[in-house]
Amino acid sequence: MASKHQLSLELPESNNIRVMRIADISSYASDLPVDCATLSIVSPGFNKPRDIEVLKGFNLPLNACTLGLQSTGCQQNTHPLPDGIYTIRYSVSPNDKSFVEYQHLRITQTNNRYYNLLCELEMGACEPDADIKDRLEELMLIKGFIDAAKAKVEYCHEPEKGMELLAYAKKRLDRITNQLCSNNC
Repeated sequence: MASKHQLSLELPESNNIRVMRIADISSYASDLPVDCATLSIVSPGFNKPRDIEVLKGFNLPLNACTLGLQSTGCQQNTHPLPDGIYTIRYSVSPNDKSFVEYQHLRITQTNNRYYNLLCELEMGACEPDADIKDRLEELMLIKGFIDAAKAKVEYCHEPEKGMELLAYAKKRLDRITNQLCSNNC
């Protein structure tokens, strides 16, 4: 049996809205060359991939400039990366036959909103009052929708359902934010 590369990527979760990290965790066949390694990324709302030449074993931080989402001000401050589905393909020569492809649902901005709303809860290490308990239960339900959205995209391969769930979670986050704002703004 001929040996072949087992290509694999890791996309660790982060709370950094400006950076997405992609690492090569492939197992390479020792008797085969690793040539023309290319990372192709289609960002949410785009159809054309951004191709990035890489070396085996790469651990690459990407931002709006490296992904082609921002073309000016890259030395001063990069824009936040949008939440949504990133199609990520890693290939080596022959690139049409030796590749791996992922649909990654980035949820960093949504998760940060969720965690910031948790921070606003006046909680202690005791039973919360009814209002706080209701808000906590709503936030836990929203977190369930966020996690389900990620599962639908990345594990169930149902991107439309995943995006629908993420949009619904965001709508519920907006409702809580508006309630807090009407009480405290």
